[in-house]
Parts: sequence; structure tokens; C-alpha cells
Amino acid sequence: MTDGSGKFEKLFRVLSYAAAFCGFLALAVSGTFEPVESAAFVVVMIAAWFLEDTRWQLSERMGTVLIVLAIPAFYVLWKLHIFTVSTNAELLPGLLGRLILSLSAIKLLQKKTDRDWIFLYLMAFFEVLLGAGLSISIFYFASIVLYIFVMAAVVVLFEIRKTSNRMSELDLSSSSGDADGFAFRRLPSISIPLVVLIIIIAAPIFFALPRVGSGFGGRQGGLQTSSGFSDRVRLGGIGSIQQNDAVVMRVSFDPAQVPVKKRRWRGVALDRFDNISWSKSHAAHKEPFARDDRGLIQVGRAAGRDTLVQQTIYLEPLDTPIIFALPGLIALQTELPYVFRDRYGAVGFQGRGERLFYKAVSDVAEPAAEELRADESPYPHSMENYLQLPESLDRRIPELAAEFTRGTTNRYDAAAAIERHLQNDFGYTLEQKAGGDDPLADFLFNVREGHCEYFATAMAIMLRTQGIATRVVNGFSQGEYNDAADVWVVRQLNAHSWVEVYFPATNTWETFDPTPFDGRGGGYAANGIGSGFEKYMEAIETYWIQYFVAFDSQGQRSLMSSLRRGFVSYQESVASFASTAKFELSEWWADVRGDRGFEISLIAIAKGAAYVVGVTLLFWLLLRLYRKLAAMKMFGRAYKKLFRTRNRSAVEFYDRMTKALAKKGLVRPGHQTPMEFAAATGIPEAVEITGTYNRVRFGGKDLSATESDEIEKLLKILAEKTKYEEKIKRDP
Repeated sequence: MTDGSGKFEKLFRVLSYAAAFCGFLALAVSGTFEPVESAAFVVVMIAAWFLEDTRWQLSERMGTVLIVLAIPAFYVLWKLHIFTVSTNAELLPGLLGRLILSLSAIKLLQKKTDRDWIFLYLMAFFEVLLGAGLSISIFYFASIVLYIFVMAAVVVLFEIRKTSNRMSELDLSSSSGDADGFAFRRLPSISIPLVVLIIIIAAPIFFALPRVGSGFGGRQGGLQTSSGFSDRVRLGGIGSIQQNDAVVMRVSFDPAQVPVKKRRWRGVALDRFDNISWSKSHAAHKEPFARDDRGLIQVGRAAGRDTLVQQTIYLEPLDTPIIFALPGLIALQTELPYVFRDRYGAVGFQGRGERLFYKAVSDVAEPAAEELRADESPYPHSMENYLQLPESLDRRIPELAAEFTRGTTNRYDAAAAIERHLQNDFGYTLEQKAGGDDPLADFLFNVREGHCEYFATAMAIMLRTQGIATRVVNGFSQGEYNDAADVWVVRQLNAHSWVEVYFPATNTWETFDPTPFDGRGGGYAANGIGSGFEKYMEAIETYWIQYFVAFDSQGQRSLMSSLRRGFVSYQESVASFASTAKFELSEWWADVRGDRGFEISLIAIAKGAAYVVGVTLLFWLLLRLYRKLAAMKMFGRAYKKLFRTRNRSAVEFYDRMTKALAKKGLVRPGHQTPMEFAAATGIPEAVEITGTYNRVRFGGKDLSATESDEIEKLLKILAEKTKYEEKIKRDP
């Protein structure tokens, strides 16, 4: 094997291995594989590379046997629970991804023919395709762009390699060295345009095709735990969520429009407490609301327009079907066909684990404090469940509540007093210190430290002992603001509990938060040099979700409307310009005719002549500049480089040579190859031109500028010899 062919084969293998790695990467970024599995495949790839062309490679027969046995082996391993996945919905893609990866690993380790390389390319393609259903990450987008570029290059090299091998079998004059040179020179210029062409074709399809879902249920590496948002929540459930910094949602809204105490994302409300857990008295009752023709779902009524706040929310997959929004949700714009609202104001949807993109409108109006203080209206019978107390409530709790509310004369002041005492007299911690059969009493009278759930529970129960209707709400605090993306990033550590107190006179549930300020999901902030990098990476992820992942039918309609408006505006601009030009021309012609006097007519004629002279001069200057540039060798060579084609240049100069030889009476018989014919003529110029012709025509090589000039010189010498011989014949 020559040095040139060795370089070409090495380049081919490098890119083929890169294609296999890109397929693996597309699945790896989706969280399909465990770290150990990913590391094992990388080790196999490295080992396969070093085993190439050695006796340690698997034989083709052994590779085929292992591939045939792989499917039943995977079935047995699954039955033995060797492979586990987080949900049943992830079972098929998880097993399929591992099976494809295993088949690729076997092929990498065996001796490979062209069919085996094609098999590896197909496996990489299936991995990328499977990854599209498992991931919406910006890293998946990067991996698929890399895959397209690598595969475009691999396809080119594969065809060159196959053609070169075929030509070698036929003992033709092209060499692997020529193919090697072509690959290194032309590979980027072929691959990059192919990638650009794919993107140009794919972009309109992406923006035109309807969105039918978020992959396999919109999942990406498993659902996020949200144990604090079910119909029954054990005391301490929120605390387990708060120790995770995974992103739950990204929200765009104007906080200046929202009162501070309502800057939180309401999830579920619970009304029944049994000393251990919170639950719903009427969990089964859910009222459905369907989407109208405008894509809107109205779930409530607004008190007025001035207090309406819109939020755009990008919700990550959770294991609970809850719509999060600012308190006072009244309408949604979503692709969901319908939603459900329970008696506690929580809004949910059918199913779970879906990535959602929706716009929410909330009414954040709140009565004045004086109006609430004046509320002495009795509670209706329907409020009894919000006054319920555990049967075995510690007797010290009502006493503590009475102590905290001593001196207050209304519900509002009583709630504010208990809120203030809990904020100031107790400590915040995420450690699960309170416990036993009565964790609330343990929190209030022993450890006096806890997280938001303990504070919210303590306030709700103490107010109930004073005859004030309450409920506990679980949701999220507003999160951390990312100024690079102009969104609020809400993480699981922002999970929060607070209290809503009912005021019958205004028929409103008002928010109170007894948790100390340092424990209200204060947010996530990276420190050091990495903080800025993380902020911008989060911004890139947000833009990707906003403009690609969340581009639904509503976005398509908006885009079409924008394009339509732009086209109409362009038509109007063209029509306006044409109308103005027509008017100016008619005015000028009227002046030329002398409608406004002889002097005006002369001025109009002079203006017209000046325009004609100016346009003529500009055209002359441009023509002169073009000729100057065309005369320069640099631009001439650039033109030839950009616009000539390989086959045309080869056929063209060889055809000129054969015509010149025909004048000498030398015509190639059909049984002779070009090189045999050139050798038979005994003309050195013909032999040299034919050698170049073979390299260009059959070796996949373009003429360089130097070679092109040399060919012209040889053809000129050949033409002069022909003329000289013809002259000798005429004048012996």
C-alpha cells in the first residue's frame, strides 16, 4: 500500500469512527445511558481503533454470530432486570438505544468490508433518529449538526474509496495518491455546502410542519420528582425537592406588575391535615375547560384589565400533571385540548411527563388591607373543610396561637401576627429535624427549626384553631433572573409552601408566607468564573427552547402572519415607488412640453440630459472596471477556479489535442486506450497531455492553475508543429 493510499484510508477510518461516535453522542446527551455504559462504549471504540488490521479483530463470521445472538441476549438481560429504566414509557427507547449501541460495538471490533461500514452508518443514523425523540437539548442540536457534517464527508470519501478500489482492480492509471490529494483538498468544500443545503431545505420544513408532541412523551432522561404536588403530601415532601437544582421551568413575565407576595408559581392547594400528611377533601371533583378556536382556555374571570399579567412558561417534564402560574389564573393559551380545575384553584391536564409551552394570564388584584381588616362576615357552610383540625392535635398549639394573636381583633391582623412570629422566632433548615408521630408539635415546641412546609402547616393549623379558614399551597418561588435571556429560571430548589387565608366579604383567598426570608427558595447562583459561563449557557438553552422546541402551531401562525405582512408591505412600497416615479415622469414631461413656460422647459430638458449623461457615465465606468479586473491574472484564475468543472476541462483540452493530431492524420482506433494511442504517436506533448487527462478524467482531480497554463503551452507547441508540417507538405 502506498503512502498516499495509507493517508486516505486513515482519513476514511477517522471520519467513519467519528460518524459512529456522533450517533452515540446524540443518544448520550439525552440521558439514555448510564455513565458506566457510555464509558464502556468509548473504551470499545478506542480498542477497535488500535485493533484495526491486526489478527485480534473479530472475524466476519464471529461478528455475524454475535449480532444474531444480541437480540435474544438483550431479552434475557431485561428479564433478569439487568437493564432498568425509570418509567415504562422509556422502556422501548431505552432498550432499543442499548441494543443499537451494542450492535455498533460488535461491528467496530470486527474486520470491516464496505457492507460493515454501511451498517455502522445506518446504526449511527438510527441513534440520531432515536435521540430526536428523547432529547430537546441544545447539545442534541449540536450533536446532530456535527453528525450531518461528518456524514456528508464520509459519503464523499466512501464513494471515492469504492471507485478507487474498482479502478485498482481494473489496473487503470489513477492512483490512490490522487484520491488522497483530492480528499484533503476538496472535502471541506463539498461537505460544508452539503450541510448548508440540508439546513436550507430542512428549515422551511421545520417551520411549516405541525408539532405533534415532544418526542417520547416529551421526556429527557427521566421525569423530575415533584412529590410535593400530588393529592396527598406527607409533611417533609417539599424539603426533598429543595435539595435538587434541576430546572423545572423558565418563565418570562414583568415582575413590576405583580405584588411581591404574589411573585410565586402556584401549583396545588390542600385542605385536610391528619398530623402527618396534607390531602384534599374533594380530590375527585375536577371541572373540565376546553380550548376554543383561538387556542385559549378560560378557567376564570377577571376583576378588571389593569391587574392582568401575562406569563410565558416553558415547563420541563414533571411526574405530576400540574399547570403552574401566578395566583389568580384566569386563562391559558396552549396546545392542550382541555384542562381541569379542582375546587382549590389548581389547574391540571390529562397525562403526565409532558414538556409544556403555554401562556398564562393571571389576575393579581388584591383588596386593600383596610378592607380585609373590616371583614367580619361569617363563613358559609362550604368552608367547613378549611377549618378542619386533626383529631389528636396537641393542646399546646391552640394555646400558642392564642398567645401569638393576643390583641388582634380581626382575621387579617391575626394572620399577620402569626406570620410575623413564625418568621422571627423560628429558624430555617432543610434538614429533616422534626419527626415522630406529631412532627408539627415537634417543630413548634422542640426543634423550632424546619423548612417551608412546617412553617406553612404551623400557620394554617394555628389560624384554624382561632376559627380562620386556611389552606396550604405548594408551588415555587419566583426563581433566579437570567438577564442574558430575560427569563426567570425556576429550579426544584425553589419549591415552596405558603398559606392562603379566606376572606368571605371579598370572596378572595389572600396569600401569607410565614417562612423566614432566607428560606423562601432564595434561588440558585453559581459562584466564581463559571457563573457567567453558566448564565450564558442557560440563555442559549432558553433561546433554543423558545425559538425551536416551543415553536408550535401558534408560532407558525404568527410567522405566517409576519411573512404575509412583510410581503404586503413590500408590494405597497413597490407600488408607491412606481406611482411616485410615474407622477414625477409625467410632471417632467409636462415641463418639457412647455406647459409652465419656456424657461421651465429648458430646465427640465437640462435635468433629463444630465440624468442620461450620468447613467451613461456610470455604466461606462462599471464596464471599464470589469474589463480591468478581467485582464488581471489573479481574477482570471479565480474565475476559472470557481466556475470551471472537472470533466469539462478534461474533455475540452483532450478534445483539442485529438483535433490537432487528426490534422496530422493521427486518429485513435477504438481498441486503443488514450495512453496507448499517445505512445503510438511518438509525440512527447501528446503523451504528457494524455497523462494529465487520465489523472483529471479518472483520478478525481482538478487542474491547478499551473497545470492549466502548462497544458496551454503544450497545445500551442503541438499546433505550431502541425502548421509547420502542413507548410512543409505544401512547399517541399
